[in-house]
Amino acid sequence: MLRFASPYFLLLMPLLPAMIWYRYLRHRTPTMASSALFPAAGIPASPALRLRRLVPAIKYAVLCLMVVALARPQWGTERTEVLTKGVNIVLALDLSESMAALDFKKKGRVVNRLEAVKGVVQEFVSKRSGDRIGMVVFGTHAYTQLPLTRDYNTLVSILDRLEIGAAGKSTAIGDAIGISLKRLADIESRSNIIILLTDGQSNAGELSPDTAGEIAAQKGVKIYTIGVGTRGKAPYLFKDPLFGERYVYQQVNIDEDTLRTIADKTGGLYFRAENLEGLQQIYDTIDAMETTAVKVDIFAEYNEIYPWLLIPALAMLTLYVILRNTRYLIIP
Repeated sequence: MLRFASPYFLLLMPLLPAMIWYRYLRHRTPTMASSALFPAAGIPASPALRLRRLVPAIKYAVLCLMVVALARPQWGTERTEVLTKGVNIVLALDLSESMAALDFKKKGRVVNRLEAVKGVVQEFVSKRSGDRIGMVVFGTHAYTQLPLTRDYNTLVSILDRLEIGAAGKSTAIGDAIGISLKRLADIESRSNIIILLTDGQSNAGELSPDTAGEIAAQKGVKIYTIGVGTRGKAPYLFKDPLFGERYVYQQVNIDEDTLRTIADKTGGLYFRAENLEGLQQIYDTIDAMETTAVKVDIFAEYNEIYPWLLIPALAMLTLYVILRNTRYLIIP
C-alpha cells in the first residue's frame, strides 16, 4: 500500500510544466540579431550537440524527483484489530414445510415466508459489527448450519442457499434452542442472545420448548422469539399430478403463548410478523436493543521510499552541474 506522509508538497508539481513552458517561450526568438552563415547549415550536428538538448531535461527530472521525495512516499501494510468480545448471536430459523406459505409480498411480488426472511436477516447481519453470529436451522431435526463467526460474507452466502424442508417437515423448537445454547457455549461472551423465528407449533424433537427456555434462563441467554405469517389460512402452491399447479389454503397456527413464555423467561421479547414491513421492523428493533461498543486498533507499518528518489536526484544534479560547467558551458 502506497501513501504520502507529506502530500502537500505534490502541489509544487504543476510548477514544473510552467517552468518548461516559460523556458521555451523565452528562447523562441533571438534576443540579438546576427548575420547567418547559410553555407554552414548543411553541416551535420555532432552527437555532443544533439545531446545538448537533453541537459535541461536532467534539471527538470531532478526537480520532479525532489518534489516527490519531499512528499515522503511510503510503502507498507495496515492492519486492523477488533478488541472486543462483542455479542454472540445465534439465528435459529425454521425450515419446516409451513414456511412455503405464500403470504408475503416483496417488491410487489408474492414470495414464501423463507424468502422474505432471508432478505431481512441479510440486512440485519450487514448492520452488525464486531459480533459473532451463528446459524441453527430446524424442522423435524435441529442442527448447526454455521458456528459462531465474524465472517458475515460466508453467513450470508449460506443463508441464501437454505431450502424449505431441508431439516424435515415438522417443527422442533425445543431442540433448536438446545443446539443454539451449545453453540453459544463454544465461545465466551459478555452477552449471548438467540433470535428464534418460526411459523408453527413445536411438534417434534426430544427437548420441550419450556424446558429449553428454562435452561436458557439459567445460563443467562436472552431469547427473542418471532412468529412469522398471517393469521388464519395461508395459500400454498400445490403440484397436483393430474391437474398441475394450484393454490391450496391451509390453516396455520402459531403457538404464540409458548413463544411469549420463552421470551419472558429469558428477558427477551416476543414479536409477531404478518408482513415484510413488520418483519423488517422487528429485526431493526432487536438490532437497536442489542448494541455493543467496538474498540478498533489500527496498526500500520510503513517503510520510507524517498531515499530511493533522493539518491538518483542528487546523482543527476551532480551530473547536470558538471555538464553545465564543462562541455555545455553557457556564457551569458
